[in-house]
Amino acid sequence: METRTRIFDAAERVFSRHGYDAASIRDIAAEAGVQGALVNHHGGSKEELFWRVVARRADILNAARTEALAACKSQGGFTLNAALTCYFEPYLSRADCGDAQWLAYARLVAIVSSDTRWQELASVCFDPTAMQFVEEIAALYPPQARAAVATGFVYSVAGMLALLTAQWRMEALGDSRKDAQSRLSELVTFCAAGIEASAAQAR
Repeated sequence: METRTRIFDAAERVFSRHGYDAASIRDIAAEAGVQGALVNHHGGSKEELFWRVVARRADILNAARTEALAACKSQGGFTLNAALTCYFEPYLSRADCGDAQWLAYARLVAIVSSDTRWQELASVCFDPTAMQFVEEIAALYPPQARAAVATGFVYSVAGMLALLTAQWRMEALGDSRKDAQSRLSELVTFCAAGIEASAAQAR
């Protein structure tokens, strides 16, 4: 189990640095300090390994997000801002601990989100939970706003990934804040405003 974790962690870092196409099993083996055959033994082909690396953290995030959503709804007063917080916070709280693996994972999610070849992977690992949140948010608005909510949610996820992967750009443009968690409220406010404006236009 320890060897498998080391290999998957190494694959996560290599894929995040080089992208799927440029990464190789040899690179991953070198990063993990093992033979290439051992990478294939634990991860399968490169494509299978990419799937498994993406799926392992998706399961953790999906569980945390749905638990947060259920807890929020049970307390009453469910709002758009609350829904977005439930979705963003489980990821930001992990990345904010300085865990390089969770930050690398954000780049993997960005790869999946931007390439249609990973549509099936996204549909398995991310869409069920994302759809649950979209439906909960859409229920706050008239039915005709459903499409606007779905698109706004995708924009919002992209904003979360940008916060995790492009803080160096924010710093270059004048924002020296370092930790993602301190920006959670700001991100929620920004994304909620966009969804609200789009939903209002669709009414």
